[in-house]
Amino acid sequence: MKKYSIGIDLGGTKILIALVNRETGEVIHSVKKKTKKDKGPKNIIRKMIEGIDELIEESKISPEEISSIGVGAAGQVDRENGILIAAANLDCYDLNIRKKINEHYDIPVYLGNDVEIAAIGELMFGAAKGYKDVVCIFVGTGVGSAIVKDGNIIRGATGTAGEIGHIIVDLNGRPCACGAHGCLEAYASRSAIERRIEGALKKGRHSVILDYMENGKSITSHMIHDATERGDELVIQCVDEAAEYLSGGIASIINFINPKLIVLGGGLIDAVDYFYQKVIKKAKAKSLPVPASKIEFKKAALGDFSGVVGAAFLER
Repeated sequence: MKKYSIGIDLGGTKILIALVNRETGEVIHSVKKKTKKDKGPKNIIRKMIEGIDELIEESKISPEEISSIGVGAAGQVDRENGILIAAANLDCYDLNIRKKINEHYDIPVYLGNDVEIAAIGELMFGAAKGYKDVVCIFVGTGVGSAIVKDGNIIRGATGTAGEIGHIIVDLNGRPCACGAHGCLEAYASRSAIERRIEGALKKGRHSVILDYMENGKSITSHMIHDATERGDELVIQCVDEAAEYLSGGIASIINFINPKLIVLGGGLIDAVDYFYQKVIKKAKAKSLPVPASKIEFKKAALGDFSGVVGAAFLER
């Protein structure tokens, strides 16, 4: 068996590409690229190919030593044909990722959802190792999840199970990138928090987060963390609102699926412990007493590498 695989985590803001040891799950080397989705799908493919080229060159591994290339994309996927069907946060539709990568490399290519691959990584080597009934929820540009039952990923009839970010929490609510209104993602993602903060700033609200936004810098999870640590009223208000919505969505999952463990990950969870702790406390309080009595919460243990490690084992 070939010792290495390449895992790619294709997100709304960054593409993380890693060489993974198939025996240990260890990340040998990684390359990060900005997604720059505004430049279109062709640019996203180009960035992935550039990243693979760099990874192979810098790690000094021959393509003949690579067993597979796994890609996790933030959207709905056709696993059988390697096609990204719809990814609102990437503005990509019907993108044949497998075909495009195979034009450059004669290596088997597998495609999965970005949270699905993170769940595989956490199941095999991270926070969910040893658990059978798990829901993994990642909060970043959007809000995604993966459902694990009896140790296996539940993909559903069309392969799109786990879209917690598109649970409707307000029938006449905010517009979502998917085209619907009132989705959880429009209230509880990092992007939603950013929009709320930016909207309040335009209306004249004061915030210490302005100290970090010099030269037109976008709001990041670390900026949100620093502002909450400094007791910023506006940022805390926006984070609290997101926590209310996310905890409600998680309580619904606890009641409906009755998992043993919920793994929370993504940039916002990693950076803003205030948010993480608030979500856990409120989710337990909002759940029915019996399923809430057994639920456990953990942070994703592999951090940024959850996705790339899981992607390296997509063929399992």
